[in-house]
Amino acid sequence: KYLEWKADPTAVDATWASFFEGFELGLAELAKRGSRPAPAAGGLSEEALSFRMRVTQALLAFRRLGHTAAHLDPLSPTGPEVAGLTPEGLGFTASELDQEVRTQMFRDGQPLRLQAMFEELRRIYCGTTGYEFMHIHAPEVRDWLLERIERRPFEPAPAPEQKTAALRWLLEAETFERFLHRRFVGQKRFSVEGGESMLVALETLLESLPQLGGREIVMGMAHRGRLSVLANFLRKPLETLFYEFSENYVPNMVAGDGDVKYHLGFETVRRTRDGREVAVMLAPNPSHLEAVDPVVEGMARARQRFLDDTTARNQVLPVLVHGDAAFAGQGIVAEVLNLSQLPGYRTGGTIHIVVNNQIGFTTLPADARSSRYCTDVAKMIDAPVFHVNGDDPEAVVLCMQLALEYRMTFRKDVVVDIICFRKLGHNEQDTPSLTQPLMYKKISAHPGTRKLYADKLAAQGLGDTLGDDMVKAYRAALDAGRHTVDPVLTNFKSKYAVDWSPFLGKKWTDAGDTAIPLTEWKRLAEKITTLPSTVTPHQLVKKVYDDRAAMGRGEINVDWGMGEHMAFASLVASGYPVRLSGEDCGRGTFTHRHAVIHDQNREKWDTGTYIPLQNVAENQAPFVVIDSILSEEAVLAYEYGYASNDPNTLVIWEAQFGDFANGAQVVIDQFIASGEVKWGRVNGITLMLPHGYEGQGPEHSSARVERFMQLAADTNMQIVQPTTASQIFHVLRRQMVRALRKPLVIFTPKSLLRNKDATSPLSEFTKGSFQTVIGETQDIDAAKVKRVIACSGKVYYDLVKK
Repeated sequence: KYLEWKADPTAVDATWASFFEGFELGLAELAKRGSRPAPAAGGLSEEALSFRMRVTQALLAFRRLGHTAAHLDPLSPTGPEVAGLTPEGLGFTASELDQEVRTQMFRDGQPLRLQAMFEELRRIYCGTTGYEFMHIHAPEVRDWLLERIERRPFEPAPAPEQKTAALRWLLEAETFERFLHRRFVGQKRFSVEGGESMLVALETLLESLPQLGGREIVMGMAHRGRLSVLANFLRKPLETLFYEFSENYVPNMVAGDGDVKYHLGFETVRRTRDGREVAVMLAPNPSHLEAVDPVVEGMARARQRFLDDTTARNQVLPVLVHGDAAFAGQGIVAEVLNLSQLPGYRTGGTIHIVVNNQIGFTTLPADARSSRYCTDVAKMIDAPVFHVNGDDPEAVVLCMQLALEYRMTFRKDVVVDIICFRKLGHNEQDTPSLTQPLMYKKISAHPGTRKLYADKLAAQGLGDTLGDDMVKAYRAALDAGRHTVDPVLTNFKSKYAVDWSPFLGKKWTDAGDTAIPLTEWKRLAEKITTLPSTVTPHQLVKKVYDDRAAMGRGEINVDWGMGEHMAFASLVASGYPVRLSGEDCGRGTFTHRHAVIHDQNREKWDTGTYIPLQNVAENQAPFVVIDSILSEEAVLAYEYGYASNDPNTLVIWEAQFGDFANGAQVVIDQFIASGEVKWGRVNGITLMLPHGYEGQGPEHSSARVERFMQLAADTNMQIVQPTTASQIFHVLRRQMVRALRKPLVIFTPKSLLRNKDATSPLSEFTKGSFQTVIGETQDIDAAKVKRVIACSGKVYYDLVKK
């Protein structure tokens, strides 16, 4: 088009003509500054312009597609050939390769032979690291990454002590797995062999984090390599870990019914090589791959509760370790990525490490995903992706350092995809050659990443027996049941952790003083029903608040919405934060809540709303209400994680309809109902399930009370169907006021929200408490009673009416 315009400016449309005019003006300005030779009369010749444009296209091709030609697969001797990344494929002749080029887009315009430029670009973009970042929309982010990616290869090589540390991390992972294989024959452990560079990645994070202001790592991962992470990264006492392999180990002697060893979590504090402390927490996880991801994000957010949304969030870093098949296959990954930049859920960015075994159980990538990479889903949030060959631990170190710097700078998610392999089967009892014979012939011939790197360091003069000496020392330590280094700091307490001791050992029947004095009731009621003159509510909302004001004065009975609001108001006034999230929970599914008032004269969300519960008292605790993404599983798991790290906040997840809780059934089954008995993790999350048999079919008829009753055992949950407005008031307050922390499932009504029979007089809020059983209130001749029916909620009022 440019050549067409040069020949005839009217041959192209006005937009292109304007662009080309500006393009030539820019070239002329560069000539004035001496940045390029002055153009010939009439501008650059067609040949010179064509050459310059092909140079620019070549540079962009490497930035966009260099990762497709990178040597990423440790089972392949070279990277793939990509015609579009060769001089011939890009249209250059042999004579042009000797020409000198200079472009401000590369090496700051320094003169360079075209052949030399190709060699540098291949070294940067087609080595053992493949950078995917040109999909990012923000030019300042792309420029930041370009500056580091294209300059980094010219930085000094790692110091000998850094190389020795990387070798030690590799051999610890490899030797530990082989020790378990020899000591505990035939037992499942989900070995990390073939993917030992994951430990290099984690240790690099640990060593680099304090330098950028980080103080704590909150981790989640599935079972692949988990035992090695527990032993070598978190330094879990080896005698404890080995005991869990023994025949004498009985899980319920430790806590509850327990769980298998490769599901358990652990918390510790590590000291870096330069003497700084980093707290590390690995969350427990069931066999459901990726289910822990939103739980970890909620944990991190809770531990950041004293921090703001700027650089202070850098002190607590969420880290998620994924498998390649699960990252591409599990929808909850996309849900968590979607949460990453939302105000109610962001945690300042997560570092995702993909241990890419190039296989999922027995399924190869060709059958497991429709995308080129397992990480392509991360592009939906413009996350950069660094693919790296696991056989190059030094490249893994550089990728992790860059990923951490990116996260700390932009406070956004970043992905490091470590391409490796799985030496054994899905577990140690599998025979993987049954389904992948050719792949496992290559794996059986692979000497191991540790051996390759040890040989490389020996060739560099760092010692012919360095690797063997390290292996002997570590194996001797394992035989003795101890670590080779001081494992953890025992006298360090993370300032982000919460002391759970006041909430442990409490009785199910413990009472709580949930009534509030009449004077406090009236003060709070006036606060939450008085709207500023600058806010114009919808007429229907104004009617709701006018009625609530009358309820506050005791002129009419209190309905469900007011009872709920007064519970929240009294809690935040007493110093208990309230966090309520779910689909459309600001208004409420059945239009009963209206916690957020939308000014009818303003549409903008950040200036057009007023939240009365945030204006109860000068020094009140926060009240946070969040209309969540359209997800059940990720959001509920997030709130569970938040509640597991903050027992002093009333954390509530509300389903849009109670029926939709089944979209989060994994979270309910594996975490809420069983987390305490499996992992000893106490949790006080509250579920509100809007519910009612209203004759609208199975989709919107029932919150499935029977499912929760089937999950109830050994006082693991509180399952409640309140019948009056005062009951919801007392049960919400009781969840915080008494020290017992158990999940609370509330089947909230539909028809009772506006049923006058379900309202309560003011006296039931200023005295009394939550009643597990309400006696009959009708005037009935007891002598005539032949049957007593226990019921709750709407059923009671239907029976009375009948």
